[in-house]
Amino acid sequence: MSASLDAAFAALADPTRRAILTMLLEDDMAVTDVAEPFAMSLAAISKHLGVLAEAGLITRERRGRVIWCKLEPDALRAASVWMQGFGQFDPVDLDAFERFLEVELAPDTDTDTDPDTGPESEPDPEPPTR
Repeated sequence: MSASLDAAFAALADPTRRAILTMLLEDDMAVTDVAEPFAMSLAAISKHLGVLAEAGLITRERRGRVIWCKLEPDALRAASVWMQGFGQFDPVDLDAFERFLEVELAPDTDTDTDPDTGPESEPDPEPPTR
């Protein structure tokens, strides 16, 4: 499984290949139609399609004289399952963390403080503007 996962992520690492996959979400396409929107040679597109096919993300089929490309939607299942393992962590609220650090690292000048709310005479610090 590791080799196929590596191949899938390596194929997805290139923006041209991701764009090709997005195009193939719509429908099967001939190689010449896939190449049309890109400012590169047909040979370069064929190399990208080869990487996608080697990773199992697409299949190519000859119909007469035309080679058609088809998206293989189940090919990303292993990558999706692997990435979902990281969904168990809550996203970090960096602004709240920054405010917390400002309060915690501020010089302690007032001895009459509540550890949960900070100094009693000062309001909560304003979040930095961007």
